[in-house]
Amino acid sequence: MPRGLVLVLAVLALAAGCAGANRQVSPLTGMPASSNAPVLAVKVDNSPAGRPWTGVEDADVVYVEPVEGGTTRLLAVFSSRLPASVGPVRSARESDVTVLGAYGRPALAFSGSAPELAGTLANAPLVAVTPATAASAFRRDPDRRAPVNLYADPEALLAAAGEVSPPRDVGFRFGATPAGGEVVRHREVAFGSAIVGLTWDAVRGRWVVEPGGDPVVPAGGGDPVGAATVLVQKVTTRPSAIRDAAGAVSPYAVTTGEGEAEVLRDGRAFPARWSRPAPTDPTRVLDAGGAPVPFASGPLWVLLAPEDG
Repeated sequence: MPRGLVLVLAVLALAAGCAGANRQVSPLTGMPASSNAPVLAVKVDNSPAGRPWTGVEDADVVYVEPVEGGTTRLLAVFSSRLPASVGPVRSARESDVTVLGAYGRPALAFSGSAPELAGTLANAPLVAVTPATAASAFRRDPDRRAPVNLYADPEALLAAAGEVSPPRDVGFRFGATPAGGEVVRHREVAFGSAIVGLTWDAVRGRWVVEPGGDPVVPAGGGDPVGAATVLVQKVTTRPSAIRDAAGAVSPYAVTTGEGEAEVLRDGRAFPARWSRPAPTDPTRVLDAGGAPVPFASGPLWVLLAPEDG
């Protein structure tokens, strides 16, 4: 073999090896992903006026959180893939800080927050990115009305955030479908007056997410937004110090401690319990025998559903 060709092949092999060294199985999805891609969380509207979402379909993990008035908002966590745009971006809540405690030092993009939350956000192990700190990363859609017309560029958000943590173990375990479980084709999860429906799509191997009873097709088109696994995590809620413009108290979802859970995957439901001693600890999801309940590889939705529905 000519010496020049040998040299070229050696360089290609070295490059492939370096690329492989930066790839691993993501602790957030169980899928191959870059080991050093930063973690970006974005607060997204989930009201009828705020749908369809933009970019949420590319999130590794999406948390559905209860907010004031019996409604919900999304906390979308990105690392494996970054969409060109994400939104509508809305304000942060106290629950976001605790949820993200296990992620190390992620970036959190949001549109604002109540004054009562300023100290909590300032002392939290995260990098806050808002229109006030990174105006060029955000834009208003002239075809939509405020407050559901604010969108962000994830690449610009991360550039503004600077150094943030890559993905780490937040407690999820991935593997083959466990034995047992209940065959389920549809579930409805209550958040006060809001209902999130979940319908199993066997062709795509996804739980189609149906807030308000209808699937959500991304703003750019394509398949309805769905998840390989849905974790229904029953949580205690307590009043926070935050109120909305109408005076409604914003609930705080308690994601430390322990409680009941249900894992939905592969068209089946598996009862479980979750536990998390402190905000910086991973959330463990275990069966009755104390073994981890494995998730299906792929995007994950976590529904922080109030215990009292």
